[in-house]
Amino acid sequence: MGTIEQGVKQAVENCLKVKPGENVVIITDTETIEIGSAIKEAIEGITAEVKFFLMEGFGARPIDYPQAIDDAIKAADVSVYAAQGAEGELQSFRRHMLKAIEANPRLRHAHMIGITPEIMKDGMCSDYNEIQRVSRLVYEKVRNASKIRVVTEKGNDFVAEFSPQLKWIISDGDIAPGHWKNLPDGEVFTSPVNVNGKIVIDGCLGDFFTEKYGSLEKTPVSIKVENGRAINESLQCNNEKLRHELAKYIFEIDENSNRIGEFAIGTNTGLSKLIYNLLQDEKFPSVHVAFGSPLPGKTGADWDSKAHVDGVIISPTIEVDGETLMDKGQFRL
Repeated sequence: MGTIEQGVKQAVENCLKVKPGENVVIITDTETIEIGSAIKEAIEGITAEVKFFLMEGFGARPIDYPQAIDDAIKAADVSVYAAQGAEGELQSFRRHMLKAIEANPRLRHAHMIGITPEIMKDGMCSDYNEIQRVSRLVYEKVRNASKIRVVTEKGNDFVAEFSPQLKWIISDGDIAPGHWKNLPDGEVFTSPVNVNGKIVIDGCLGDFFTEKYGSLEKTPVSIKVENGRAINESLQCNNEKLRHELAKYIFEIDENSNRIGEFAIGTNTGLSKLIYNLLQDEKFPSVHVAFGSPLPGKTGADWDSKAHVDGVIISPTIEVDGETLMDKGQFRL
């Protein structure tokens, strides 16, 4: 464990590489103001061109995407989103913000949804040289994969199929112009063209679920997937409220919210345990999948969704075209 200041320094200097004279936008909220302010202070030590937005300044959460933030992002060289998720805000705010970010070819963006002081001291203080090394090794193993099977002792057993037309993305903390990455970082991901089998999510869920429900170790979510889409009647969870809310999210947002949009392998080997916060836990050496958006701006997928909810699968065995990449959560590189 490090300190918040060390995590901020890594984000600002090593990942975003902020330079004197650059225009920077920082978006935070009242719950995350300590981290947002620390990032602002660090960046102001490098450049004076900083615009600082507090989300509650635009009204009660969830908020719509404001024109003032849109204008600032269009003119920025660097941007940081460090705030907590609110139910409905992926659709009303974050999707619009990320589209604006992807439309700015010079922008380097750090996306820190759900960031906490604990994560700043932990995942943001990992050895990013090692994360980049492991991520590259994993990428070389999967980039030409036809099929990947994921099995766990809790009954997860599915096969994902992949197309050379879709990109595998290395997300290792090195943020280049025209790109955005989650921080802390450490994953290799793409959008599968097909998925079949049973998915058992026993780590945590993304979007607003991570803050609301935390660990799923005692109440795992299981669901069958056929031809890349979740089957409504198969969704099971001992937490009835969670099951109901997840079913509404996956099956009612739009026509593609029940489709598997993302397949990812966590590569942050500096993490020793799950903390049941998706922002960090999806980087833990494991597998996570997402229902909804395939992040088409990154993967090149030709479809999209207003939904995107990740689910972390603990201690998987991963077989890439029959070759073991991970054995019960341990890399075999």
